[in-house]
Amino acid sequence: MEIIEPLVKIVLIFLINLTVVAYLVLVERRVSAFIQNRIGPNRVGPAGLFQPVADIVKLFLKEDIVPKAANKFVHSLAPIISLVVAMTTFAVIPFGNTIHLFGRDIKLMIADVNVGILYLLALSSMGVYGITLSGWSSNNKYSLLGGLRSSAQMISYELSMGLALIGVLMIAGSLQLNKIVESQAHGMWYFWRTPVSFITFVIASFAETNRLPFDLPEAEPELVGGYHTEYSGMKFGLFFLAEYANMITASAVITTLYLGGWQLPFVGYLGFSDLTISLLQVAAFAVKVGLVLLFFILVRWTIPRFRYDQLMNIGWKVMLPLSLANILVTGLYFVLRMS
Repeated sequence: MEIIEPLVKIVLIFLINLTVVAYLVLVERRVSAFIQNRIGPNRVGPAGLFQPVADIVKLFLKEDIVPKAANKFVHSLAPIISLVVAMTTFAVIPFGNTIHLFGRDIKLMIADVNVGILYLLALSSMGVYGITLSGWSSNNKYSLLGGLRSSAQMISYELSMGLALIGVLMIAGSLQLNKIVESQAHGMWYFWRTPVSFITFVIASFAETNRLPFDLPEAEPELVGGYHTEYSGMKFGLFFLAEYANMITASAVITTLYLGGWQLPFVGYLGFSDLTISLLQVAAFAVKVGLVLLFFILVRWTIPRFRYDQLMNIGWKVMLPLSLANILVTGLYFVLRMS
Protein backbone atom coordinates (compact mmCIF):
# COMPACT_ATOMS: atom_id res chain seq x y z
CA MET A 1 0.00 0.00 0.00
CA GLU A 2 2.94 2.33 0.69
CA ILE A 3 3.95 2.02 -2.97
CA ILE A 4 0.47 1.89 -4.52
CA GLU A 5 -0.71 5.20 -3.01
CA PRO A 6 2.06 7.43 -4.50
CA LEU A 7 1.86 5.55 -7.82
CA VAL A 8 -1.89 6.25 -8.07
CA LYS A 9 -1.26 9.92 -7.26
CA ILE A 10 1.50 10.17 -9.90
CA VAL A 11 -0.65 8.58 -12.62
CA LEU A 12 -3.66 10.76 -11.76
CA ILE A 13 -1.66 14.01 -11.66
CA PHE A 14 0.13 13.11 -14.91
CA LEU A 15 -3.12 12.36 -16.75
CA ILE A 16 -4.86 15.46 -15.37
CA ASN A 17 -1.89 17.64 -16.35
CA LEU A 18 -1.83 16.26 -19.89
CA THR A 19 -5.58 16.82 -20.29
CA VAL A 20 -5.42 20.34 -18.87
CA VAL A 21 -2.44 21.21 -21.12
CA ALA A 22 -4.34 20.04 -24.22
CA TYR A 23 -7.43 22.07 -23.42
CA LEU A 24 -5.45 25.04 -22.11
CA VAL A 25 -4.16 25.47 -25.66
CA LEU A 26 -7.76 25.50 -26.89
CA VAL A 27 -8.75 28.04 -24.21
CA GLU A 28 -5.84 30.28 -25.17
CA ARG A 29 -6.81 30.14 -28.85
CA ARG A 30 -10.43 30.96 -28.06
CA VAL A 31 -9.50 33.81 -25.68
CA SER A 32 -7.06 35.29 -28.21
CA ALA A 33 -9.77 35.05 -30.87
CA PHE A 34 -12.22 36.86 -28.58
CA ILE A 35 -9.71 39.64 -27.86
CA GLN A 36 -8.95 40.03 -31.58
CA ASN A 37 -12.64 39.85 -32.57
CA ARG A 38 -12.25 36.47 -34.32
CA ILE A 39 -14.10 33.17 -33.88
CA GLY A 40 -11.22 30.81 -33.11
CA PRO A 41 -11.17 26.99 -33.50
CA ASN A 42 -14.73 25.80 -34.12
CA ARG A 43 -14.53 23.05 -36.77
CA VAL A 44 -13.37 19.84 -35.05
CA GLY A 45 -16.16 18.51 -32.85
CA PRO A 46 -18.93 20.53 -31.18
CA ALA A 47 -17.72 24.13 -30.73
CA GLY A 48 -14.18 22.96 -31.58
CA LEU A 49 -13.84 20.80 -28.44
CA PHE A 50 -11.91 18.07 -30.28
CA GLN A 51 -9.35 20.50 -31.73
CA PRO A 52 -6.64 19.47 -29.19
CA VAL A 53 -7.05 15.83 -30.27
CA ALA A 54 -6.62 16.83 -33.93
CA ASP A 55 -3.50 18.87 -33.05
CA ILE A 56 -1.92 15.94 -31.18
CA VAL A 57 -2.63 13.52 -34.05
CA LYS A 58 -1.13 16.02 -36.52
CA LEU A 59 2.06 16.35 -34.45
CA PHE A 60 2.43 12.56 -34.23
CA LEU A 61 2.07 12.18 -38.00
CA LYS A 62 4.44 15.00 -38.99
CA GLU A 63 7.94 14.08 -40.13
CA ASP A 64 10.71 14.46 -37.56
CA ILE A 65 13.39 16.49 -39.33
CA VAL A 66 16.85 16.76 -37.74
CA PRO A 67 19.44 19.12 -39.30
CA LYS A 68 22.39 17.30 -40.87
CA ALA A 69 24.97 19.22 -38.81
CA ALA A 70 23.04 18.95 -35.52
CA ASN A 71 24.15 16.93 -32.51
CA LYS A 72 21.43 14.31 -32.87
CA PHE A 73 21.58 12.89 -29.33
CA VAL A 74 21.40 16.28 -27.58
CA HIS A 75 18.84 17.48 -30.13
CA SER A 76 16.53 14.61 -29.07
CA LEU A 77 17.37 14.90 -25.35
CA ALA A 78 16.59 18.63 -24.95
CA PRO A 79 12.77 18.49 -25.27
CA ILE A 80 12.67 15.48 -22.92
CA ILE A 81 14.59 17.48 -20.27
CA SER A 82 12.15 20.38 -20.59
CA LEU A 83 9.09 18.14 -20.25
CA VAL A 84 10.44 16.02 -17.36
CA VAL A 85 11.37 19.13 -15.36
CA ALA A 86 7.96 20.68 -16.01
CA MET A 87 6.08 17.55 -14.91
CA THR A 88 8.15 16.61 -11.84
CA THR A 89 7.94 20.08 -10.31
CA PHE A 90 4.27 19.45 -9.48
CA ALA A 91 5.21 16.57 -7.13
CA VAL A 92 5.49 18.70 -3.97
CA ILE A 93 2.47 20.97 -4.51
CA PRO A 94 -0.46 20.22 -2.15
CA PHE A 95 -3.75 20.36 -4.07
CA GLY A 96 -5.92 19.58 -1.04
CA ASN A 97 -5.93 18.84 2.68
CA THR A 98 -5.46 15.39 4.16
CA ILE A 99 -8.45 13.20 3.26
CA HIS A 100 -9.69 10.11 5.12
CA LEU A 101 -10.36 7.42 2.52
CA PHE A 102 -10.32 3.60 2.53
CA GLY A 103 -9.63 3.60 6.26
CA ARG A 104 -6.44 5.69 6.03
CA ASP A 105 -5.38 9.33 5.95
CA ILE A 106 -4.18 10.34 2.48
CA LYS A 107 -2.27 13.57 1.87
CA LEU A 108 -3.43 15.20 -1.36
CA MET A 109 0.08 15.71 -2.71
CA ILE A 110 2.56 13.29 -4.22
CA ALA A 111 5.47 14.00 -1.85
CA ASP A 112 5.38 15.98 1.40
CA VAL A 113 8.96 17.26 1.34
CA ASN A 114 10.11 19.36 4.29
CA VAL A 115 12.16 21.58 1.94
CA GLY A 116 9.45 21.89 -0.72
CA ILE A 117 10.36 25.44 -1.79
CA LEU A 118 14.02 24.51 -2.29
CA TYR A 119 12.86 21.56 -4.41
CA LEU A 120 10.76 23.91 -6.56
CA LEU A 121 13.61 26.39 -7.04
CA ALA A 122 16.13 23.64 -7.81
CA LEU A 123 13.95 21.98 -10.44
CA SER A 124 12.81 25.23 -12.05
CA SER A 125 16.46 26.18 -12.55
CA MET A 126 17.00 22.88 -14.40
CA GLY A 127 14.42 23.81 -17.06
CA VAL A 128 16.86 26.20 -18.72
CA TYR A 129 19.11 23.27 -19.69
CA GLY A 130 16.50 21.90 -22.10
CA ILE A 131 16.16 25.25 -23.87
CA THR A 132 19.89 26.03 -23.94
CA LEU A 133 20.84 22.55 -25.19
CA SER A 134 18.16 22.67 -27.88
CA GLY A 135 19.58 25.98 -29.15
CA TRP A 136 23.17 24.73 -29.14
CA SER A 137 22.51 21.26 -30.59
CA SER A 138 20.52 22.55 -33.58
CA ASN A 139 23.63 24.20 -35.11
CA ASN A 140 21.50 27.19 -36.07
CA LYS A 141 22.52 30.74 -35.15
CA TYR A 142 18.93 31.80 -34.40
CA SER A 143 18.38 28.79 -32.16
CA LEU A 144 21.68 29.45 -30.37
CA LEU A 145 20.72 33.08 -29.76
CA GLY A 146 17.38 31.92 -28.35
CA GLY A 147 19.13 29.48 -26.00
CA LEU A 148 21.60 32.14 -24.81
CA ARG A 149 18.78 34.63 -24.25
CA SER A 150 16.92 32.05 -22.21
CA SER A 151 19.97 31.38 -20.01
CA ALA A 152 20.49 35.09 -19.31
CA GLN A 153 16.77 35.63 -18.69
CA MET A 154 16.40 32.73 -16.27
CA ILE A 155 19.51 33.68 -14.28
CA SER A 156 18.29 37.28 -14.01
CA TYR A 157 14.75 36.47 -12.89
CA GLU A 158 15.45 33.39 -10.75
CA LEU A 159 17.39 35.65 -8.40
CA SER A 160 14.38 37.93 -7.88
CA MET A 161 12.05 34.92 -7.61
CA GLY A 162 14.13 33.33 -4.85
CA LEU A 163 14.46 36.58 -2.93
CA ALA A 164 10.73 37.28 -3.26
CA LEU A 165 10.01 34.00 -1.47
CA ILE A 166 12.02 34.96 1.60
CA GLY A 167 9.24 37.28 2.81
CA VAL A 168 6.78 34.38 2.70
CA LEU A 169 9.23 32.07 4.49
CA MET A 170 9.83 34.62 7.24
CA ILE A 171 6.09 34.87 7.94
CA ALA A 172 5.28 31.16 7.56
CA GLY A 173 8.40 29.94 9.37
CA SER A 174 8.63 26.82 7.20
CA LEU A 175 9.92 25.59 3.84
CA GLN A 176 7.17 22.95 3.73
CA LEU A 177 4.45 23.89 1.26
CA ASN A 178 1.69 22.17 3.23
CA LYS A 179 2.52 24.26 6.31
CA ILE A 180 2.69 27.44 4.24
CA VAL A 181 -0.87 26.75 3.05
CA GLU A 182 -2.03 26.03 6.61
CA SER A 183 -0.50 29.34 7.80
CA GLN A 184 -2.88 31.15 5.41
CA ALA A 185 -6.03 29.90 7.16
CA HIS A 186 -9.04 32.21 7.80
CA GLY A 187 -8.36 34.32 4.71
CA MET A 188 -4.88 35.45 5.81
CA TRP A 189 -3.49 34.97 2.32
CA TYR A 190 0.01 36.20 1.60
CA PHE A 191 -0.84 38.11 -1.58
CA TRP A 192 -2.09 41.02 0.56
CA ARG A 193 0.20 40.45 3.55
CA THR A 194 3.30 40.68 1.30
CA PRO A 195 2.07 42.41 -1.89
CA VAL A 196 5.55 43.36 -3.14
CA SER A 197 6.67 39.73 -2.84
CA PHE A 198 3.53 38.60 -4.68
CA ILE A 199 3.95 41.04 -7.58
CA THR A 200 7.66 40.26 -7.92
CA PHE A 201 7.06 36.52 -7.88
CA VAL A 202 4.29 36.71 -10.50
CA ILE A 203 6.44 38.80 -12.86
CA ALA A 204 9.37 36.41 -12.38
CA SER A 205 7.02 33.49 -13.13
CA PHE A 206 6.17 35.04 -16.50
CA ALA A 207 9.89 35.32 -17.26
CA GLU A 208 10.60 31.75 -16.09
CA THR A 209 7.85 30.31 -18.28
CA ASN A 210 8.94 32.36 -21.34
CA ARG A 211 5.50 33.91 -21.69
CA LEU A 212 4.79 37.32 -23.18
CA PRO A 213 5.97 39.95 -22.49
CA PHE A 214 9.09 37.89 -21.64
CA ASP A 215 9.20 35.46 -24.58
CA LEU A 216 12.50 36.82 -25.93
CA PRO A 217 14.04 33.31 -26.39
CA GLU A 218 11.54 32.59 -29.19
CA ALA A 219 10.89 36.10 -30.51
CA GLU A 220 9.53 35.41 -34.00
CA PRO A 221 10.35 38.80 -35.63
CA GLU A 222 14.02 38.53 -34.62
CA LEU A 223 14.84 34.83 -34.13
CA VAL A 224 12.39 33.05 -36.50
CA GLY A 225 11.27 30.74 -33.70
CA GLY A 226 14.23 30.86 -31.33
CA TYR A 227 15.43 27.69 -29.68
CA HIS A 228 12.83 25.43 -31.35
CA THR A 229 13.38 26.70 -34.93
CA GLU A 230 14.90 23.35 -35.99
CA TYR A 231 12.29 21.18 -34.27
CA SER A 232 9.30 19.52 -35.88
CA GLY A 233 6.82 16.74 -35.21
CA MET A 234 6.49 15.41 -31.69
CA LYS A 235 9.77 16.95 -30.49
CA PHE A 236 8.26 20.36 -31.13
CA GLY A 237 5.10 19.07 -29.44
CA LEU A 238 7.13 18.20 -26.32
CA PHE A 239 8.41 21.79 -26.08
CA PHE A 240 4.85 23.02 -26.53
CA LEU A 241 3.68 20.62 -23.83
CA ALA A 242 6.50 21.69 -21.49
CA GLU A 243 5.62 25.39 -21.87
CA TYR A 244 1.99 24.88 -20.89
CA ALA A 245 2.92 22.38 -18.14
CA ASN A 246 5.24 25.06 -16.74
CA MET A 247 2.34 27.51 -16.84
CA ILE A 248 0.17 25.10 -14.82
CA THR A 249 2.96 24.51 -12.30
CA ALA A 250 3.68 28.25 -11.97
CA SER A 251 -0.03 28.95 -11.43
CA ALA A 252 -0.23 26.17 -8.82
CA VAL A 253 2.85 27.56 -7.00
CA ILE A 254 1.41 31.11 -7.01
CA THR A 255 -1.87 29.71 -5.65
CA THR A 256 -0.07 27.72 -2.96
CA LEU A 257 2.23 30.49 -1.76
CA TYR A 258 0.04 33.58 -2.08
CA LEU A 259 -3.62 32.68 -2.66
CA GLY A 260 -4.18 30.31 0.25
CA GLY A 261 -3.71 27.08 -1.73
CA TRP A 262 -6.65 24.78 -1.02
CA GLN A 263 -7.88 26.99 1.82
CA LEU A 264 -11.57 27.89 1.53
CA PRO A 265 -12.67 30.43 4.19
CA PHE A 266 -15.67 29.55 6.39
CA VAL A 267 -16.24 26.13 4.76
CA GLY A 268 -15.88 24.48 8.18
CA TYR A 269 -18.96 26.33 9.47
CA LEU A 270 -21.32 25.02 6.77
CA GLY A 271 -21.90 21.64 8.41
CA PHE A 272 -20.57 19.51 5.53
CA SER A 273 -18.94 16.12 6.07
CA ASP A 274 -15.14 15.87 6.10
CA LEU A 275 -15.11 14.22 2.68
CA THR A 276 -17.29 16.97 1.16
CA ILE A 277 -15.07 19.66 2.69
CA SER A 278 -11.97 17.97 1.25
CA LEU A 279 -13.55 17.84 -2.21
CA LEU A 280 -14.58 21.50 -1.96
CA GLN A 281 -11.00 22.41 -1.03
CA VAL A 282 -9.64 20.56 -4.07
CA ALA A 283 -12.22 22.39 -6.23
CA ALA A 284 -11.18 25.73 -4.68
CA PHE A 285 -7.55 25.00 -5.51
CA ALA A 286 -8.49 24.12 -9.11
CA VAL A 287 -10.56 27.32 -9.51
CA LYS A 288 -7.72 29.50 -8.18
CA VAL A 289 -5.21 27.84 -10.52
CA GLY A 290 -7.65 28.29 -13.41
CA LEU A 291 -8.00 32.02 -12.70
CA VAL A 292 -4.21 32.48 -12.58
CA LEU A 293 -3.91 30.59 -15.89
CA LEU A 294 -6.53 32.90 -17.39
CA PHE A 295 -4.45 35.86 -16.20
CA PHE A 296 -1.38 34.35 -17.95
CA ILE A 297 -3.38 34.09 -21.18
CA LEU A 298 -4.88 37.59 -20.97
CA VAL A 299 -1.47 39.17 -20.39
CA ARG A 300 -0.04 37.41 -23.45
CA TRP A 301 -2.65 38.94 -25.75
CA THR A 302 -2.64 42.38 -24.09
CA ILE A 303 0.95 43.50 -23.45
CA PRO A 304 3.61 43.76 -26.22
CA ARG A 305 7.00 42.06 -25.94
CA PHE A 306 9.82 43.91 -24.15
CA ARG A 307 13.07 44.76 -25.88
CA TYR A 308 16.02 42.76 -24.59
CA ASP A 309 17.61 45.73 -22.82
CA GLN A 310 14.27 46.49 -21.14
CA LEU A 311 14.02 42.85 -20.01
CA MET A 312 17.43 43.00 -18.33
CA ASN A 313 16.82 46.45 -16.81
CA ILE A 314 13.56 45.29 -15.20
CA GLY A 315 15.24 42.18 -13.79
CA TRP A 316 18.37 43.80 -12.35
CA LYS A 317 17.41 47.46 -11.73
CA VAL A 318 13.77 47.13 -10.62
CA MET A 319 12.87 43.65 -9.38
CA LEU A 320 16.11 42.83 -7.57
CA PRO A 321 16.11 46.05 -5.46
CA LEU A 322 12.37 45.58 -4.77
CA SER A 323 12.95 42.02 -3.55
CA LEU A 324 15.79 43.12 -1.27
CA ALA A 325 13.69 46.01 0.08
CA ASN A 326 10.82 43.61 0.77
CA ILE A 327 13.14 41.37 2.84
CA LEU A 328 14.36 44.40 4.81
CA VAL A 329 10.83 45.69 5.50
CA THR A 330 9.56 42.24 6.53
CA GLY A 331 12.56 41.76 8.83
CA LEU A 332 12.05 45.19 10.42
CA TYR A 333 8.38 44.37 10.98
CA PHE A 334 9.28 41.23 12.93
CA VAL A 335 11.99 43.01 14.94
CA LEU A 336 9.60 45.85 15.90
CA ARG A 337 6.80 43.44 16.75
CA MET A 338 9.04 41.37 19.03
CA SER A 339 10.59 44.38 20.79
